[in-house]
Amino acid sequence: MLKTKLKIFAGDILGGLNSAIVALPQALAFGVATGFGASAGVWGAIILCFIAGLIGGKVPLVSGITGPVTIVIASIMHALNADIASTILVILMAGLLQIILAFTSLPSIVKYVPYPVISGFMNGIGTIIIIMQINPLLGCPVMSNTINSVTAFFENIHHINFDALLIGGITLAIVFGIPKKFNKIIPGQAIALVICTIISIKMGLNVDKISQISINMPALTLPKASIHNIITYFHYAVMLAIVLSAESLLTVLVADSLMKTKTPSKGMLLGQGIGNMFCALTGSLPGSAATMRTVAAINTGSTTRLTAVINPIILILLLFQFSNFVSEIPLAVLAGILIKIGYDIIDVKLLKVIKYAPKDDLYILAIVFVLTVFYNLIVAVGAGITCAALLYAKRTADQTKLVQKTVYDKDIVKLEKLLEKDYKHKIRVVHIDGQFFFGSATQLVSQFEEVWGTKYLILDYSSNNLLDISALFALEDIIIRLKAQKIKIILVIKSEEIYKQLTEHDIIAQIGEDKVFYTELEAIDFAKSCLKSKVKKRHFWERTKDNT
Repeated sequence: MLKTKLKIFAGDILGGLNSAIVALPQALAFGVATGFGASAGVWGAIILCFIAGLIGGKVPLVSGITGPVTIVIASIMHALNADIASTILVILMAGLLQIILAFTSLPSIVKYVPYPVISGFMNGIGTIIIIMQINPLLGCPVMSNTINSVTAFFENIHHINFDALLIGGITLAIVFGIPKKFNKIIPGQAIALVICTIISIKMGLNVDKISQISINMPALTLPKASIHNIITYFHYAVMLAIVLSAESLLTVLVADSLMKTKTPSKGMLLGQGIGNMFCALTGSLPGSAATMRTVAAINTGSTTRLTAVINPIILILLLFQFSNFVSEIPLAVLAGILIKIGYDIIDVKLLKVIKYAPKDDLYILAIVFVLTVFYNLIVAVGAGITCAALLYAKRTADQTKLVQKTVYDKDIVKLEKLLEKDYKHKIRVVHIDGQFFFGSATQLVSQFEEVWGTKYLILDYSSNNLLDISALFALEDIIIRLKAQKIKIILVIKSEEIYKQLTEHDIIAQIGEDKVFYTELEAIDFAKSCLKSKVKKRHFWERTKDNT
């Protein structure tokens, strides 16, 4: 027992350390990109991660400012003429809205957002980050939005700071060139930050730097609020609260998938809201549960919320010990790191299968992408969801059902009676009645948790309707979850077109061609034969053991 606890504790420490190394360069870069400054980014990550970690779920969620949040804050700063005091009021209201959302059923709605909408939004965010960092990479000031950034680029091309371009180019070479296996041990962003800053100092490059970073604890300050300001800025707070909450909820889905857990979204959202309110009251930047940092922690061995406490402690130590070094970091280096972050946000998974994607999905993705990059984030998501609802109205999710039937066999029952532990060996048939698309797919992913403990699961999809992208990725998620529970999947499909579609997306290969059948009866017979063989082997070894 003690050994297990020590192992868990060691994993949390390593996870906290690794996620802190990932968080530091990102928090610095995002802080500068918003206009609040590097200190606000780091202290926001410290405060939010600590508070949300204590109040939120038990999984090791690492929180802090992220790419989408950065873009929203930068947009709000631009709309409010860089008035930090007014922006802080918006952040405070957004945190309060998150707390209110935590006591409603609205957080569960995020799982019904179509995949093309999420993909278009994330691709747009990634593109915005890349476009907005091109000018700082050239040694020129950062612009407040994409249109201004593109316009300024053609003017700045004649006034390039080649020292900045050199150090920015080295940064890009490091963050893109480091192999993935090595990157899991030591994040490339941290390596680039250290190496390129040292090069800049040793060569005496003429580049803009962070210059000032506060190592003092942020002071508690109350924003100057008035009824007029609250009403005027309320829509900005709603936009920020939606992005903060949605990204946190998506990160929780990823963490739960990796750890095979189920985190209550309401408790997590409550912690995030309280944490963001404290960020506002200290003049720090808000944030959400950060997917990249959370995954880094889990992959290193984190299993509990202790990671979310260790992470900010390490960030504070790094901030106090290396504040002089941090002040020497060139802005072009941060621009190079942000360009890599923007690239990582882009949905490469979808781009690989885009030629197989239905045109309707691509239309929605394009609409959301263009509106995100050139107009408004929330309008983009709203327009995407509306279009998806109209295009897929005929495929109503309510008509899609899971019909579970436990398949009993006299021979199997006799065999199960031989060993008590074999009572858990069941065969289940799951029928998907109706259209399998984004609405039904998200419902089915959650419903499949009910079949955990089953040994052989027969998935019967009798429809002739092709699966959309959301359904394909949901099916992949189902396969991963069931395999993690050591459940064998047997597939029954009657359409050659669907078989071809699943083959093109490597889903058949994941299941195994020998486990795909045309009729349910064939699938059941196959499962029975496998189960009988397995139980007989176990019984044989039990008798052998007893005789010995």
